[in-house]
Amino acid sequence: MKKLKIYGGVLAVLILTACNPKTGDKLANSNEDELSRKVDSVLSLMTLKEKIGQMNQYNGFWDLTGPAPSDGEAAKKYEHLRNGLVGSMLNVRGVKEVKAVQKVAVEESRLGIPLVIGFDAIHGYKTISPIPLAEAASWDMAAIQRSAEVSAAETAASGINWTFAPMVDISRDPRWGRVMEGAGEDPYLGSMVGVARVKGFQGDDLSAVHTIAACAKHFAGYGFSEAGKDYNTVDVSESLLQNVIFPPFKMVKDAGVRTFMNSFNDLNGSPATGNAYLQRTVLKGEWEFDGMIVSDWGSIAEMIAHGYAEDGKHASEMAVNAGSDMDMESYLYIEHLEELVAEKKVDVKLIDDAVRRILRLKFELGLFDDPYKYCDEEREKEVIGSEEHREAVLDMAKKSIVLLKNENNLLPLKKSGQKIALIGPLAADNNSPLGSWRIAADDHTAVSVLDGMKKYEGNNLIHEKGAELVIGDPAFVMETKINTTDKSGFEAAKNAARGADVVVMVLGEHGFQSGEGRSRVNLDLPGVQQELLKEIYKINKNIVLVLMNGRPLTLNWEDEHIPAIVETWHLGTESGNAIAQVLYGDYNPSGKLPMTFPRSVGQVPVYYNYKNTGRPVIPAPNLVFWTHYIDEQNSPLYPFGHGLSYTTFEYDNLQLDENSFSSGGSITASVDVTNTGDLDGKEVVQFYIRDLVASTTRPVKELKGFELVELKKGEKKTIRFEIDEETIEFFTANRKWEAEAGNFKLFVGGSSVTTLETDFRYED
Repeated sequence: MKKLKIYGGVLAVLILTACNPKTGDKLANSNEDELSRKVDSVLSLMTLKEKIGQMNQYNGFWDLTGPAPSDGEAAKKYEHLRNGLVGSMLNVRGVKEVKAVQKVAVEESRLGIPLVIGFDAIHGYKTISPIPLAEAASWDMAAIQRSAEVSAAETAASGINWTFAPMVDISRDPRWGRVMEGAGEDPYLGSMVGVARVKGFQGDDLSAVHTIAACAKHFAGYGFSEAGKDYNTVDVSESLLQNVIFPPFKMVKDAGVRTFMNSFNDLNGSPATGNAYLQRTVLKGEWEFDGMIVSDWGSIAEMIAHGYAEDGKHASEMAVNAGSDMDMESYLYIEHLEELVAEKKVDVKLIDDAVRRILRLKFELGLFDDPYKYCDEEREKEVIGSEEHREAVLDMAKKSIVLLKNENNLLPLKKSGQKIALIGPLAADNNSPLGSWRIAADDHTAVSVLDGMKKYEGNNLIHEKGAELVIGDPAFVMETKINTTDKSGFEAAKNAARGADVVVMVLGEHGFQSGEGRSRVNLDLPGVQQELLKEIYKINKNIVLVLMNGRPLTLNWEDEHIPAIVETWHLGTESGNAIAQVLYGDYNPSGKLPMTFPRSVGQVPVYYNYKNTGRPVIPAPNLVFWTHYIDEQNSPLYPFGHGLSYTTFEYDNLQLDENSFSSGGSITASVDVTNTGDLDGKEVVQFYIRDLVASTTRPVKELKGFELVELKKGEKKTIRFEIDEETIEFFTANRKWEAEAGNFKLFVGGSSVTTLETDFRYED
């Protein structure tokens, strides 16, 4: 059979789509109809088997620059690739490798349809930014977008054109390891962060060589897995689904994200991968999403373990009928879809729809024009790890740091004349700060806190590890490799603390103790770390606790005893430089928590936008019949939105230009914010509302806006916030998004524990 090549300009499809088939008139390049004609022209040339091949995604399965596999499973997959039965590959990285696999698809298959190459560039490629939860703590959307741009540029330079990010799952459970991969507990902040990351990844032109397709995941409900266990079941109300879980997905869809990924979990009894309500009714139907949906790794096959599908064939039938367009690593579509179509259990129209979406993405990426456009070795060398990128991730890292506590202005440290003891298993670690999901990064390439502090040469810096956080290979910390016994370094650490003016202790989780598959039942400092901290405290109480972690921790003893606590998360490549600059005051911290820190795991889930019960407060002295614990406070240790600065801010003069508005109108709130301290600084001004009476119960407070404002010492600025129907809309008892007439409260402050409030009314 004669081969038809798309690349090189000899495939008839390019002639068919260059002109109107009826008139021969040229079509505008930007015309949506032209793109549809191109997609349909390719589709018309494909056999059913080739169409199904486009829905098949394989992980890299051989040494791509070496000889082709000759036997076994790898040889079978290779033949699929050569025969046009693979639409995408993942975890193939580096220009040489990508070019090699793309060459097989383009130059050896019948139609030569190029591959889309996917990769988990979650918070960077080679140059690593802070973990996404840390970036959300910046509340700085421009910095977050720039961070995603850096990730996209390096990922694209390595030959890859699709990232499986951002994760926009909302979660209220810090036991879930994947909270590090998202933006925390709030749907409004999560939406803003998701949009910023999509814009950063995709830019204004998806066909540009420095941009990549983004993927909104995991649709939907994954962040509400029971007990915080990964892959676990999710059972939520329609109100929570619509008002909390869906909004970030809807926002990134509206922002133009080109792909979605479904989820491992079942949702209210139906696994997300086979959930037609999620994929067909909501995403492709109500939201009119015209992009492509990919399964999560093996999640189609996992419907068998869920007890939802009898076997692989049944799972394939359910997944494709539900709207899952591409099978990631289940191998089931390629095995069963042709037969299912023949048996009329799957309508070929659904196959065509899925393939149109996949081909459309490839056209949008420019792969039909040049399948090797991402394969430039010179660009790869120039872009990856550039100084410009390191500067960008350093900026992002500094902005992600949250000052939780600073009694007696212990921070910032003096730059000279002090004896500083630097203690902790993470103080000199240059690997853990890279965090989880840093697949392409080179191990041990993060700047450690020790290295960062050494650059400040005016002090006498003494370093002692004190203890090992992890024993053995840190990649296997889930296999009880946490150090719970070895205290052999305690004495040296205590000797270092004696006579020190300040002790800086760097403690927390290893980077691999959070992330996928790394749920925890305890949220305290792992291993012997708290014991080490208590021993040092007996000797020297002048302690700055620097935390490295991928989730909120329980820090009751630390908060009660340690005068200064800095949340630094896992900050990536430039970690130590960012931390040192904050500790020494060259950067004034401005981060705010995107997720509540509980006092106890028993409070979880604990979050700021909870609903009142019928007994929210104590009815009379000494009565116990109200919503509370008998052994712990209701309040969290550190609330959502909390974060201090080396200066102070005062809020006053909260006003509304009108006390009410009606349909089609709006009112404006204003508040004066003054820097009352001695240093210039930045503050995140946060606006919350409460709907006092509604058709369904509403939270006691909901974030509806924020502004990151920079104020010089003594400076005052007036911040304004517009309130309209969209601000107060929610999914009502009428089962639709709408604003309801009634009374509302407006709250303004520097955290979710606000100090100023006023009232307004809406009339429909």
